Amino acid sequence: MRQKPIPTEVAAGTKSATSLMRWAGKVDHLGGIPRALVITAVGAFAKLFTSFLNSTHVYNAETLHHLVHSRSPGRPLITVSNHMSTLDDPLMWGFKGFPTMNAKLARWVLAAEDICFKNAFYSYLFRLGKCIPITRGGGIYQENMNEALDVLTNGGWLHTFPEGKICQESVPIRRLKWGTASLIARAPVTPLVLPIVHCGFEKVMPEKYKFDRRPLFPLINRNIKIIVGEPLEFDIQSLRQKAKTMPCEASSGSLGWPNSSPDGLSVGAQRWLYANISDQIRNVMEKLRCFGMAAKNLHV
Repeated sequence: MRQKPIPTEVAAGTKSATSLMRWAGKVDHLGGIPRALVITAVGAFAKLFTSFLNSTHVYNAETLHHLVHSRSPGRPLITVSNHMSTLDDPLMWGFKGFPTMNAKLARWVLAAEDICFKNAFYSYLFRLGKCIPITRGGGIYQENMNEALDVLTNGGWLHTFPEGKICQESVPIRRLKWGTASLIARAPVTPLVLPIVHCGFEKVMPEKYKFDRRPLFPLINRNIKIIVGEPLEFDIQSLRQKAKTMPCEASSGSLGWPNSSPDGLSVGAQRWLYANISDQIRNVMEKLRCFGMAAKNLHV
């Protein structure tokens, strides 16, 4: 079915609210002062609700600390987590001891364009907060994925929610979208990938609270668990070679993909590669989820 073209005025409005405001996310924008103010304020908010107004227990926090503070120069980091509420980020970084208010160390994060970038004011604030707009349903080769790739190219830290949407039920980790896998495969230096699974944020910010609406403010006196895994390292060259030998067929789900990647992978081979990486990540996340359900006492 042929898709209807997006009206010119809508497309222009979206672009002005997102792509054209990329300057606000630059480290040197107004000397970095607006970014520092926003990240300090948001970090303080996260610290208040995660460390003081709710009970939070973290397993293996030292691994996250080490990779954020002391990984090899130029080595990018991707953290991935399940998605339980609209406030998973920034609240998940608000546990005691973590540098939540440090603008230099703060993560970049992929954020839904239709929620976080709906107008110029929101766009400016979220850009200052090191958020990159992603159009849901826009595909893994959409324009702003190149901005995420730039973060990794510069050795930065990027957080993603590869499930693609919020799920507040206690169910196995769902099939992951391929956007994160494509970034891992396309980055000039293969990122370290750190899986994180949490629970409890769905009780801090439930989707249906009163009158089937979210509460105006996060709830308190809830129990939160954050389980940090061990970093995954992917041998992308070996996976690419294997992808070339696999019997793969392209499908209509590859709309907008290049016919071949810069390293010569066909669309079918790219699909196999991204599916393989995603499945490996998902399997680890599911093990962490099961571990978190079984563990009664977790400590920072």
